Amino acid sequence: MAPAARWTRAASLAELRGQGRMTVRIDGHQIALFSGDGDDIWACDNRCPHEGYPLSEGDLTDGCILTCNWHNWKFDLKGGETLIGGDALRRFPIRTRGDDIEIDLAEPDPADLIKRALDGLHACFDDHEYARMAREIARLQAAGGDPLDALRQTIVWTHDRFEYGATHAVPAAADWLALRDTHAGDPAQALTALTECVGHFAWDSRREPAYPFATEATAYNTDGLVAAIEAENEAAAIALVRGGLQAGLGYIDFEPALVRAALAHYQDFGHSLIYVYKTGQLAARLGEEHALAPLLLMMVRSLIYASREDLIPEFKAYAPALAAWDGDGTDVPNAADLATGSVARILERISAGSAEPVATYDAAMAAAAWQMARYDLAYQAHVDKPVSQNVGWLSFTHALTFGNAVRKTCERYPELWPAGLLQLGCFLGRNSGFIDRDFDSAPFAVSDIDGFLSTQKNALFDHGNPEFIVSCHLVKLLTAVAEEIDERPDIDWAQDAVTALNRFLNEPLKRKHALRAAHQALAMIDKT
Repeated sequence: MAPAARWTRAASLAELRGQGRMTVRIDGHQIALFSGDGDDIWACDNRCPHEGYPLSEGDLTDGCILTCNWHNWKFDLKGGETLIGGDALRRFPIRTRGDDIEIDLAEPDPADLIKRALDGLHACFDDHEYARMAREIARLQAAGGDPLDALRQTIVWTHDRFEYGATHAVPAAADWLALRDTHAGDPAQALTALTECVGHFAWDSRREPAYPFATEATAYNTDGLVAAIEAENEAAAIALVRGGLQAGLGYIDFEPALVRAALAHYQDFGHSLIYVYKTGQLAARLGEEHALAPLLLMMVRSLIYASREDLIPEFKAYAPALAAWDGDGTDVPNAADLATGSVARILERISAGSAEPVATYDAAMAAAAWQMARYDLAYQAHVDKPVSQNVGWLSFTHALTFGNAVRKTCERYPELWPAGLLQLGCFLGRNSGFIDRDFDSAPFAVSDIDGFLSTQKNALFDHGNPEFIVSCHLVKLLTAVAEEIDERPDIDWAQDAVTALNRFLNEPLKRKHALRAAHQALAMIDKT
């Protein structure tokens, strides 16, 4: 129902005709009045919806085209369209009574404002207007809408525009929403967290066409979904998911198949298990009735397209080690045993502790933290080495975030400990070749772990990184380390983990390798 009109005198007609434009303040509104052609009179918010500059200082041409001269945004005061720019400008109905100009100050229907905000949010995706995303979410909330609807709708809009399924946007969103919950008392921080989520999905799907999912549905069964994913049969896998959804299944019902598929291989450099773990968290935070279906479709597609690193020579020791796992090994390795050596040797040492998976896990995570604290920056800086040595910081962060997902998964599904631990060993074996064993990490040690983690969580809200791939690794790594320490405060590798985290946060992160790419391109072409 449209709200009742609230006509309020704003100015005299003679005064406006004489001046051509006026600014009036009524009930907290700053309103710009313009005298157009003939009898036309226009009233609008005096603040440009872009950055708030006064539109009363703009130019009015063709009787109704208002230009904000700060950034050349243009608004049609007659039709209401934003001609150049993005955000909509609020206009006010106007009438004259004798020499009085009256403005209708009735607030629009909240449902209309919510719809406009969501429409405006979607409209800014292709050009990735980040600041506008924040404004539209703020408008949605100001209209009384649930700000989480911005992310729910974003996932619906974008889920079929990821050609290869879920991206880092999924786990990052789960972690940003967790941070948002702990900073709900600060409106700016809460909005920052939500805008980061929306912005990441929008960035990863920008200007992509739709890659439709199959629409058929078949009766769900766990083994069938695992087999379809293993066979890389998307149509069959999606049909099973749709059948499960139609049967009213929740994430907890799909999870057994997803975690098995994610750990069926050492795959996608650990992304698969991380994504599965965080998909469950994200669906729960957004409400499964709103987000489960699109998140599952994205997740299953990403599992189907995941690279399977255990099939390449570097990790050929993984399959035999998994096949030989007997669960009887009581020789639990220590961190030093796992911090250096080949993949095969490290997998052998992990297998020796097969009867004590949690203790072996702690040794592996301590080794991962030790390695990360000693990453050799020369590999980040090189320009003339082969592609196989293109190893950067993110290779090391993944060992810790993947390990966190392993523990959380295997606590629920203990039968997956062998695959999880051995895959963690694959990280250790690979990364051991890219560390500086003599590096002194002492300057990055942290005396107050809880205070450090709290400070770094607050710093995330102003991280300053333009690339979502970087900011998402910041939030993912910090969340994983904090979760390990919060849930298991007695672990003896907490100091190693925060030392590694502190170094990562304070050392250079080189993301573009122009000269290296040129060298490697020339070398590649020369050999063909």
